[in-house]
Amino acid sequence: MQKSAKLYITNFRISLLLSLLLLLFGCSTSNNSSRHKFTGNSLEVILQEFYQPAGNQVLVVAHRGDWRNAPENSLQAIRNAMDMGVDILEIDIQKTKDGQLVLLHDKTLDRTTTGTGRVDHHTLHELKQLYLKGGHGVATSHRIPTLEEAMLLMKGRVMVNLDKGYDHFKEAYAVLEATGTVQQTILKSGHSYDKVSQENGEILQKVPFMPVVGLDNPHALQIIKSYQLELKPAAFELVFKTDTSAVLRDIDQIKRTGARVWVNSLWPSLNASHHDDLAVEGGKADESWGWLLEKGFNIIQTDRPAELLAYLRARRLHR
Repeated sequence: MQKSAKLYITNFRISLLLSLLLLLFGCSTSNNSSRHKFTGNSLEVILQEFYQPAGNQVLVVAHRGDWRNAPENSLQAIRNAMDMGVDILEIDIQKTKDGQLVLLHDKTLDRTTTGTGRVDHHTLHELKQLYLKGGHGVATSHRIPTLEEAMLLMKGRVMVNLDKGYDHFKEAYAVLEATGTVQQTILKSGHSYDKVSQENGEILQKVPFMPVVGLDNPHALQIIKSYQLELKPAAFELVFKTDTSAVLRDIDQIKRTGARVWVNSLWPSLNASHHDDLAVEGGKADESWGWLLEKGFNIIQTDRPAELLAYLRARRLHR
């Protein structure tokens, strides 16, 4: 009886231990599932905010990904930026000799890869043999991604802005459709509505579109109004060397039509000198990002995504 009692107690303890382990495993799985679910639903939150320009949330765009810690336009730079919690990834596209779209800013390979010459003089297979360079100009282990690879990585997680892509609108749209990423991708152009409509009118009705308007152009207001009348874009990107444009005095008028207003804080000539380095290296964030916020901009493209996110979150302007 004594041995039986001991055996019973031992079995009970083992059963109890197994139950506890299963409970802990179940909680861990549930927590992981919740985290995964949150990640999967983050795009839904971003899209809701994107289409509510009157809200107080400011959307953050990572320019070429987190290029300070990984090669620009690399998959790692994209991963880093998504992990930070940015809302939009800006990437650049070029077309290869055999008609494939890849992520590169320049038309030539020399600055950002171990190759030389024009991108469109090389096939995708040839480009895949090259390595991307980091910001210090030294080769890394990262390869040139295709647009398809990048879109699959970002699918369901963040919005995407395709730059350098106007000449490849139709090819880019085909990739977006094939990867199921049409609704999360912003296409843009600095051309007039008449030109864009004539050349790519069918795509304008299927994908979020953003006109790029230079405010130093004396016809800037007319360009904005023509787009508002004909298309009602989801956003406008405004570029300005000086702060004298009348448009800057009433950005809320654009938001009242249902569009967000995008500004680039990358370098001085894009924002009348209210730029990233003034905020981070100059220690004058209120004169840089603060000034842009006061004007009413609610999408900011930056080369300092981590710092901008911290600045906005401290002011409850980002989730």
